Amino acid sequence: MKQIRKVQQTGFTLLELLVVLGIIAMLAGIVGPQVMKHMGESKTKAAKVQIEDLASTLDMYKLDSGNYPTSEQGLQALVEAPDNAKHWNGPYLGKSKIPLDPWQNEYHYVFPGEHGKFDVFSYGADGREGGTGEDQDILSWE
Repeated sequence: MKQIRKVQQTGFTLLELLVVLGIIAMLAGIVGPQVMKHMGESKTKAAKVQIEDLASTLDMYKLDSGNYPTSEQGLQALVEAPDNAKHWNGPYLGKSKIPLDPWQNEYHYVFPGEHGKFDVFSYGADGREGGTGEDQDILSWE
C-alpha cells in the first residue's frame, strides 16, 4: 500500500493581510504629516544657505569690479560678464546659471538695497510677498 503524504500549505489569510495593511495605513497617517513638516523646514533652510552663498559671491564680484551689479544686470552678472563690466573675473558661481530657490523660483536681487548694501530674497513656497511657515519670505538682511 502506498503512503499518502499530507502537504501542509502555509501562507497568510486574507484577514491577516487586511490587518497588516490597516496598521501600515495608520502609521503612514501619523508619520506622513511630520515628514512633510520637516521637508518644508529643510527647504527654508536650504534657501537661507543659498542666499548667504549668493551674498558672498556678490562680495567677490565687488572686489574685482569695484561695485555690485545693478538691479538691471541682476544676479546674471555673476555668471556672464555685463557689457560695461571692467575687471570682471568670473564666472563667480560654479555653475553656468543662477540657482533657483528650493521651490523652483528665481531669487530676487535689488541694488542698492533698501535693507543693506544689496537685497537678495525669495518669496518662499507661495511665490508671493509675506506669509508664514513654508510661505515665509527668506531675506538676506535677516
